[in-house]
Amino acid sequence: MIRRVFLLLFVCGTFLCVQASAQSVDDLIRKHLLARGGLEKIKAVKTLRLTTTLHTDDMKIPLVIQIKRPGLIRGDASVQGVALVRAYDGETAWQINPFEGVKEADKMTGSDADETIELGDIDGPLVDYKPKGNTVELIGKEDFEATPVYKLKVTLKNGNERYIYLDANNFLELKEIARRKQDGKTTDVETVYSNYKPVGGLMIAHAWEARSNGELEEQITIDKIEINPVIDDFIFKMPGKTAEKKPSGR
Repeated sequence: MIRRVFLLLFVCGTFLCVQASAQSVDDLIRKHLLARGGLEKIKAVKTLRLTTTLHTDDMKIPLVIQIKRPGLIRGDASVQGVALVRAYDGETAWQINPFEGVKEADKMTGSDADETIELGDIDGPLVDYKPKGNTVELIGKEDFEATPVYKLKVTLKNGNERYIYLDANNFLELKEIARRKQDGKTTDVETVYSNYKPVGGLMIAHAWEARSNGELEEQITIDKIEINPVIDDFIFKMPGKTAEKKPSGR
């Protein structure tokens, strides 16, 4: 459950040449970025703080996500009075999760670390995708809940895959599928975005739904969005482990 918390296109005929397909992808991304508010406003966001509520298993879990360029992120949740943290400080992805027996800061590896690091990209994988080492392919056009969408396949530099679905009418993102590989198994994490509202000149989804095989598992509602709040780098740093006390010798 907590793992998923920390977790947020143009038709191309089979016979089109590769060059034409690439041009269509870039044109589609340009329209998407304009729909979000434009590249200038997107890049003007240096820090971001989201105050949200996670609805799952008849519980309401407060969750605060803080992101800062270049790629720093921290998520703080409270479940039944127990504090949970996931963060990336630019070098190490770490967590504090007493429900998994982690009472002190512990380094994350594998897909957990990848997911946290990827969420720290404040712009998203489509902005400057080529310099980032990502590749984007146009899969085609289909319907999602009676809405025509363009489907893009994004392969990140680390090899992880995402499928991004853009509304064919307004070019905003409606759905994303993140494909994760761990312990020889492949898992698709599906997130659906809705209730877009303007904040500081940017269009931002205020409701996220996590789905598995089409079934709703969790929902996140955004209660407050702060653009460019002051955030100290210190909060992202992995705390050192508490030193064990030595016997007094008495």
